[in-house]
Amino acid sequence: MATALLAAVSVAAYGGLPGLAQAAASAVPQTITPAQLEAGRKIYNFRCYFCHGYSGNAQTVAASFLKPPPADFTAPQSARFTPEHIVSVLRNGKPGTAMPSFRNVISDTEMELAAAFVADEFVLRKAPNTHYHTAENGWPDHRRYRAAFPFATGEIPMSRPWEELSEEQARGKRLFLNGCVTCHDRGGSREGGRAIWEARPLSYPRNNFSFTPLPKLDAIAGASPYALHDMPLKIKDMTPLDRRGQKLWQDNCAFCHATDGTGKNWIGSFLEPHARNLRDPDFMGSMTRARLKEAIREGLPGTSMPAWKSVLADKEIAALVAYIAKAFHPLPE
Repeated sequence: MATALLAAVSVAAYGGLPGLAQAAASAVPQTITPAQLEAGRKIYNFRCYFCHGYSGNAQTVAASFLKPPPADFTAPQSARFTPEHIVSVLRNGKPGTAMPSFRNVISDTEMELAAAFVADEFVLRKAPNTHYHTAENGWPDHRRYRAAFPFATGEIPMSRPWEELSEEQARGKRLFLNGCVTCHDRGGSREGGRAIWEARPLSYPRNNFSFTPLPKLDAIAGASPYALHDMPLKIKDMTPLDRRGQKLWQDNCAFCHATDGTGKNWIGSFLEPHARNLRDPDFMGSMTRARLKEAIREGLPGTSMPAWKSVLADKEIAALVAYIAKAFHPLPE
């Protein structure tokens, strides 16, 4: 049975839509409080943003890799996303899709708050959730990146030739490609087409990214507290095997575990359970190369760590393990 919170949102958001949430009890409050919506926003912005987008339209890089794609809460048929329905999916997941159950991740109250926010912000009001890029979320003075905004939103399509861009637009495109493309890879385009700028495997850094600051456009500095963990590492005395492992790490592992192996980048922190910190002495102190090879080869049930045995050859896994032992924590043979 819906709680008072869900019923309140159902009546407020869907009361005028025939057949939707008409069973909401008339005795409950007819509005949800701003504080409750803001609490739901915080949950959504941490737990749901990566797949569904901070504007709820599923125009994300993750969506380009998921079939079926994540739900678009702004689509014309989105009225089916009542708070009760959203909570049910959060609680039980959706078989046949990438949507997992959050039953063991967040509480029932948190599910209800997130569902209330989605129903109000995206389904009902089609609002842009503009509060994501805030200083609290690691985006101080986000307006300084405004030259890139048209490319993130699709106002200017990435397919537009460079020679047709103004000087400011060209600077914005360079900034977008260096600092924004990872999360805004599928910004809508008014001229059609959504380019995906790097083929699988999706990893970091993308699109020949460099941390060298762009003139007049500090593409990354201060942009996110997670960026620290994706800084390139300087490692001495690497063997050819180590260097092969480093390339494999960047191509396949760094997206979740971070360039520095801590798992404290954005994606690693987003995953539940979090991506393993391979620099943690308490964990790595008991690790062996054989155990690590087995984990990479077979994956880890109950986590986001997949089996790589059909992707990487045994020699490649051995190179990865050699690099991990060199860069992050020494491992016995």
